[in-house]
Amino acid sequence: MDLVSLQLGTEHLWSWLVRLLSKDPEWLNAKMKFFLPEMELSSGDKAQDATQGVILQLRRLHAHGRATWQAFIHCVCMELDVPLDLEVPLLSTWGHGDGFPSQLEAGEESQPTSQLHHGLKRPYQSCGSSPRPKQCKKQQLELARRYLQLLKTSARRRYGSRIPGPGQPLAFHQAYIPPILQWSRTTAPFSTQEGATLGDPKAEDGTDVSIRDLFNTRADKGPRVTVLLGKAGMGKTTLAHRLCQRWADGQLDRFQALFLFEFRQLNLITHLLTLPQLLFDLYLSPEAGPDSVFQYLEENANGVLLIFDGLDQALHPHSSREKEGPEEPSPALALFSGLCRGTLLPGCWVLATSRPGKLPNCLPTEAATVHMWGFDRPRVEEYMARFFTDQLWQEAALAELRKSRHLQSMCAVPALCQVTCLCLHRLLPRSCPGQSAALLPTVTQNYVQMVSALGPRGYPPPESLLDLSEVALRGLETGKVIFSVGDVRPSTMAFGAALSLLTSFCVCTGPGHQGTGYAFAHLSLQEFFAALYLMVSAKVDKNALAGHVTLNSRWVLRTKARPGLLDHLPSFLAGLASHACRPFLSHVARRDETWVSAKQAVVMQALRKLATRRLTGPKVVALCHCVGETQEPELASLVAQSLPCHLSFHNFPLTFADLAALTNILGHRNAPIHLDFEGCPLEPHCPEALAGCKQVENLSFKSRKCGDAFAEALSRSLPTMGSLKKLGLAGSKITARGISHLVQALRLCPQLEEVSFQDNQLKDWAVLNIVEVLPCLPRLQKLDLSRNNVSVSTLLCLTKVAVACPTVRTLQVREAELIFLLSPPAETAAELRGAPDLQGNAGQRKEAESRSLTLRLQQCQLRVHDVQELIAQLQEGPCLDEVDLSGNQLDDEGCRLMAEAASQLHITRNMDLSDNRLSLDGVHCVLRAVSTCQTLAELHISVLHKTVVFTFAPEQEQLKEIRKSAALRVSLTCRMPSELPLRPTRIRLTHCGLQAKHLEQLCRALRGSCCLGHLDFSGNALGDEGAAQLAQLLPGLGPLQSLDLSENSLSLDAVFMLTPCFSTLQWLLHLDISSESQHVVLRGDRTGRDQLAGGSLPEFPAEAQFLDFRQSRVPRSLCLRQCQLEPLSLTHLCETLEKCPGPLEVKLSETRLSPKSPLLLADLFSLCPRIQKVDLRSLYHMTLHFRSSKEREGECCGRFTGCGLSQEHVEPLCWLLSKCEDLNQLDLSANMLGDDGLRCLLECLPQLPISGSLDLSHNNISLESALGLVKTLPSCPRIREASVNLGSEQSFWIHFSRREEAGKTLRLSQCSFRPEHVPRLAASLSQALQLTALTLTQCCLGLEQLTLLLSLLRWPVGLFSLRVEEPWVGKAGVLTLLEVCTQASGNVTEISISEIQQQLCLQLEFPRQENPEAVALRLAHCDLGTHHNLLVWQLMETCARLRQLSFSQVNLCNTSSLLLQSLLEALSELKTFRLTSSHVSSEGLAHLTSGLSHCHHLEGLDLSNNQFGEEDTEVLMGVLEGMCRLKRLDLSHLPLGSSALAMLTQRLSHMTLLQSLRLSRNGICDVGCYQLFEALRAASSLKELGLSHNQIRDIGAQHLAAVLPGLPELRKIDLSGNGIGPDGGVRLAESLALCKHLEELMLGYNVLGNITALELAQRLPQHLRVLHLPSSGLSQEGALILSQALDGLPYVEEINLAENSLAREVPHFHQGLPLLRQIDLVSCEIDNHAAKPLAASLALCPALEEILLSWNLLGDEAAAELARVLPQMSRLKRMDLEKNQITACGAWLLVEGLAQGSGIQVIRLWNNPISPDMAQCLQSQEPRLDFAFFDKQPQPPRGS
Repeated sequence: MDLVSLQLGTEHLWSWLVRLLSKDPEWLNAKMKFFLPEMELSSGDKAQDATQGVILQLRRLHAHGRATWQAFIHCVCMELDVPLDLEVPLLSTWGHGDGFPSQLEAGEESQPTSQLHHGLKRPYQSCGSSPRPKQCKKQQLELARRYLQLLKTSARRRYGSRIPGPGQPLAFHQAYIPPILQWSRTTAPFSTQEGATLGDPKAEDGTDVSIRDLFNTRADKGPRVTVLLGKAGMGKTTLAHRLCQRWADGQLDRFQALFLFEFRQLNLITHLLTLPQLLFDLYLSPEAGPDSVFQYLEENANGVLLIFDGLDQALHPHSSREKEGPEEPSPALALFSGLCRGTLLPGCWVLATSRPGKLPNCLPTEAATVHMWGFDRPRVEEYMARFFTDQLWQEAALAELRKSRHLQSMCAVPALCQVTCLCLHRLLPRSCPGQSAALLPTVTQNYVQMVSALGPRGYPPPESLLDLSEVALRGLETGKVIFSVGDVRPSTMAFGAALSLLTSFCVCTGPGHQGTGYAFAHLSLQEFFAALYLMVSAKVDKNALAGHVTLNSRWVLRTKARPGLLDHLPSFLAGLASHACRPFLSHVARRDETWVSAKQAVVMQALRKLATRRLTGPKVVALCHCVGETQEPELASLVAQSLPCHLSFHNFPLTFADLAALTNILGHRNAPIHLDFEGCPLEPHCPEALAGCKQVENLSFKSRKCGDAFAEALSRSLPTMGSLKKLGLAGSKITARGISHLVQALRLCPQLEEVSFQDNQLKDWAVLNIVEVLPCLPRLQKLDLSRNNVSVSTLLCLTKVAVACPTVRTLQVREAELIFLLSPPAETAAELRGAPDLQGNAGQRKEAESRSLTLRLQQCQLRVHDVQELIAQLQEGPCLDEVDLSGNQLDDEGCRLMAEAASQLHITRNMDLSDNRLSLDGVHCVLRAVSTCQTLAELHISVLHKTVVFTFAPEQEQLKEIRKSAALRVSLTCRMPSELPLRPTRIRLTHCGLQAKHLEQLCRALRGSCCLGHLDFSGNALGDEGAAQLAQLLPGLGPLQSLDLSENSLSLDAVFMLTPCFSTLQWLLHLDISSESQHVVLRGDRTGRDQLAGGSLPEFPAEAQFLDFRQSRVPRSLCLRQCQLEPLSLTHLCETLEKCPGPLEVKLSETRLSPKSPLLLADLFSLCPRIQKVDLRSLYHMTLHFRSSKEREGECCGRFTGCGLSQEHVEPLCWLLSKCEDLNQLDLSANMLGDDGLRCLLECLPQLPISGSLDLSHNNISLESALGLVKTLPSCPRIREASVNLGSEQSFWIHFSRREEAGKTLRLSQCSFRPEHVPRLAASLSQALQLTALTLTQCCLGLEQLTLLLSLLRWPVGLFSLRVEEPWVGKAGVLTLLEVCTQASGNVTEISISEIQQQLCLQLEFPRQENPEAVALRLAHCDLGTHHNLLVWQLMETCARLRQLSFSQVNLCNTSSLLLQSLLEALSELKTFRLTSSHVSSEGLAHLTSGLSHCHHLEGLDLSNNQFGEEDTEVLMGVLEGMCRLKRLDLSHLPLGSSALAMLTQRLSHMTLLQSLRLSRNGICDVGCYQLFEALRAASSLKELGLSHNQIRDIGAQHLAAVLPGLPELRKIDLSGNGIGPDGGVRLAESLALCKHLEELMLGYNVLGNITALELAQRLPQHLRVLHLPSSGLSQEGALILSQALDGLPYVEEINLAENSLAREVPHFHQGLPLLRQIDLVSCEIDNHAAKPLAASLALCPALEEILLSWNLLGDEAAAELARVLPQMSRLKRMDLEKNQITACGAWLLVEGLAQGSGIQVIRLWNNPISPDMAQCLQSQEPRLDFAFFDKQPQPPRGS
């Protein structure tokens, strides 16, 4: 095309364009506003005709640049009705920048370049760059007036038009609905009722409040900086522009000037600015005199308001340097900081808007903070009513809103509310009623519908959407929210402008630099398009997409050029990942849904990973938003189940939408959850989002930002939360109005268990209003009203409520604390189900009778008149568990009134009147007031410590109830008293400043007390005078249990003043005095429970104090600690104590006595005949035992251990002790006697009248003393046993008898004899003719020394036993040991060798005699040519009269066996041969068998437990051939095969004298036992038959039963562990009845059953001594039958019924077993129910020595029963209670029983439920309790 044609074509297009635009001037004006926001239409422009106006505006568009012109052309083609034949050339010619209309070029030339937009900007002149010119004041004021008018005119132009202007949100022309505003700081400047406002026209409490209240102050010097915080979309920017509009309209007349800056624009300025440049160059320049104008603004700064929008988007400068003064250029944020701090334009007002988060440091701390919360439901409805002008549409929209909670949640955000209205505007005409909201389930789908609604024909073109989305994402990633014309393609710009998705505004990048900026209508819209691009662009891979699915918890300070703009991006990504968005995404991406679903799966997978992490509160909320957007129930359920059971939110703002998202997720949760909101700014109506949430169990709010509106919203939700059990609302600003709403709601929440309204500054009326709801909450357990403002009068009203309300158990008030504790009655469930009123009333009456109330009113400033009212209330109420009025102002009178009323108030535990200014005079009044109170258990008064505490005991009826339910009701007493004893009262008057002069008055007051038991006067100033006076007054006070006079400045003279009280006071049993610690206590009997630290054992009822124990002989005691007694004082004390009734024990401890004290104490035996025992230890501990005055004679005992006694003390000590008539024991151990002192003592020994034992251990003695003892033996005929151990233990014991002993025993251990000592020892032994046994253990007596000793020993006549235990004995061998025996000087009658035990035992007979038969045999068979024959010859000579030869645990070699063969052939008098547990070879066994075959006179043969095979056993059986005189045969553990058993059977048939046969563990079965038992018919003298642990079953038992009648002499039979059943057992029992002499019956570990027990019970032998039936399958029935049969048998010594299921049927005896020594009931399932009959049966067995009850179910009741009978068992040595259920209480009861004189040595208590600390404490009190393991790990029950 030539140039002319082109020119003609463009002219045609131009003309057509002008005609088209002339038809729609409004559209053109709107586009001018969009593309040229900085220009305004002048009045001259408006006066021109339409055509000229269009041409002028087109020229201005073209002058703005090619990109703007191209975008405008695209808008024309896109929005106007342009024919297709013109649209193509229009776009091809001007839409791509190839051509420009010549008319525009001509127009540009004619347009004056100096023409500016009128009223907006003056020609650029830099402000503050030159000195300020001097002008007169009038001229300055005129310039300022003109500038202020210019500011207001400019604002009116900007906001006066209905067409959206620069920076205005979408649909800004609609009526403005103010969001909720709430002050956050205490410096909140306005004075509304709650400190919260909603802007104009409505406030949070419903009153009209102007928006100007944002700038009202309580004081002129209040804060001038206000920060407006709100999440995105809450309307912060809209409110900022609204303030400008209001100011322009004159509604904010207090401000002369208003400036609005946006930080998103200020971030574009790269130059430093002064404040005048910021105000004039970047906002609006004055027409003239900028310096004068600025000076005026400085002088009138209090009328200047500067608004900074988007503080969260401010970029922080790299340098922290701040410029001072307006002349210094600074970054924009530094200027903002100077304005806030008052360094710039001091006195001005600053309002900043920001998203919540960490605010910049430049804000002053006193800045006021306002939270913007968006819309509540009334505001949403008002917004919709104004949005939809059509009445029908309006009603339809409101109906959709009211039906959908999702819609309400979204519309709470103003920006989303507008989007929702746009979508409803499109959907309502097309949908059925009630279905439009279903198409808007999420925020994301709202935006999708909005985009669709804005498009003229459904979804907009995908290319335009994709291009716009790319711009959005690029901007977010680079931190850009303002775009220039070059950042956006013209077509995309036109697309955004056409759909109102983009806005335009003037941008100043510096002084004189202006341009047009473009931005999305809202930041969330940019985030939506960015998310759209990520989902549909092929350039974004899966990793990049997943990387954008993150959770942001908060925004922080920006130090980089990239502010956080991605808050909602993950939420939009999640929303686009829903199935509902798949068609939309497929349309934009131009891909199939498979490709789209893959992208969506990436987002879903990323969310699933986040769901399983442990997240903070903000991230949990963000995740809930994301998951809610996906509309995936499975994902929501995963998140819900992954949430912790206690979910806390701390210190970040939460909106209605946030809680709605959380509630939506919780709806998918199965388990209950606890929600805790602490310090979180909360939207006032956000609790409504929790309505209907059934998963919340605990709900807690703690925030000063919660007011009445919040409480009202919460009250609407509470009745719908059916699972809510705990509600907390603390630290809020609720008033009576809010409380009234909550109280009404609480009445509808009967399931609540805990309610807290603490720290809410509630007044009296509100508190009383709350407690009125208590009867309506039947399950309530706690009501917390702490830290509120409650007066004393209201407090008394609360006590009245507590008394009247049947569910209140505790009212606790202490300073700011105020808590009700309640206990729901048992009828609560029935009441909730709607039980009849009559039943409910009856239940309430019963509950009122049984309930008790605890009342604690501490530090409440109560006075006397308050107490009077309180007493009147309490007298009408229930029983009181505790009353605490400490810390008040009752004075003496108030305390007296409470004490007098105590008996009428039915207090069961404590009443505390401490710290109530009670004086010493008031103490007497209190004592008189409580003197008649029968329930008083203890009264503790300390004037110094301000303590007044009353402790009460349960009343008589309550004691009966306790007794009825107590497990120890009968077990702890022998008989039930007819009347309950009164509990003794304890009166403690400590640290009261009492003196002797006060005692008489006090005692008068105390005489009237009911059952006074304990008196405590410790910590006073009584002195010796008071002690003497008390000794006179005490008899008048009745029988006390204790008197404490500690810390009363008593001297040692008080001992002699108080000692006579043992005679005058029958109740006095113990007097404890410690001089240094000032401890003086007189007490009667005590259970010992107090000895345990901390009183850790629980108390028992009154009858549980072991009344019968204390009736027995409990010795009195005088304990003196740290008391320096001189000898004369000690003598005087003993003389005084002689007059006191006994028995009496005197203990002197922790006191250093003189070295002569042992002599003085030894003399006391003769001076004081009543002294029974003197015990002196280490000169620091002394004990004297006085016998009863009725027992003038008896044995004496002296212990002088560790007293430093040496040789010089021995003679005088022995002389003094010789005057004692009956000295039973003397202990001189651990002294320094040495050998000389011991020698001296041994010389004096015949004169000492010792009848028991003498202990000389640990006296630094040597071997000389041991030899001296041997030498002394002949001169002391009453010595029966002596033992000396010179090892590390160093023991030296001598035991005496009352008369001369015929046989003496001497044991010497570790004496280290050297060769020279052996002759001395032999000589001394030869002189001790009465010595019959000597044991030498590890005395270094070698082979040679032993040989020498044997050769030197000489006795005239008699037997002498020698036992040697040396390590070499186990190694020497049999041959060597036999060779030693040849050196004996007497006849060897017994030899016993044990290599394992390293032991050689010999019995020698003197004088030595020859056996003629042995001599002949020796001459006939001995060849003296060899050593072997020589040894045999010597043995034949020495052992000619050998009667017993025993080898145990030896290794018998062939040589030794050959020697034994020769020896055995010569031993004609040998009666017993034992070879047990030894090893012999087959060859050696042959030699041994050959020798034994000649021993026809043998009467006892024991070959048990040897390591023989079956062949060896058969060889041994040959030995029995011809042994017809055998009486005892033991072949246990030998393998008896059929051949060996046959040989044994054949040999047994000839042993007619056999008395004992033991064949245990020989493998004998039913088949082999028949012939064996038949052979026994010949042994009619058989007394013992042992066949245990074989394989004899019922058949074998029946064979034996057939034989038993032929064994009339049978005394013992053992068939344990043979598997005999009931059939065999019954036959045996029938046959055993014919064994009239049977004494021991052992049938354990067989399955005999009750039927065998029944048969046995009918036929038990009268001479039975031992009955063993462990693990025999017995049950309760069998045990009962057996016990009845055993009862009264006179000879029974042992009973073993272990491991049978006896349970309650333990042996019941009525007659008892007089000789029973041991009873074994281990693992018999015995429990407490059997305890009483068991103990009663054991008490009937006086000879019992051992009781085995381990591995049972015995508890404390059983322990109490056993403890009761312990004192009656004088011979009992051991009781095993391991592995039971005895606690520390039961163990202490056993200690009580042991204290009554039981001779028991140990009680085993291992593995009972007793803590190690308690076990140690108990063991320290009673060492005989053993809690340790055995040597090995504890064994399970036998047989298990």
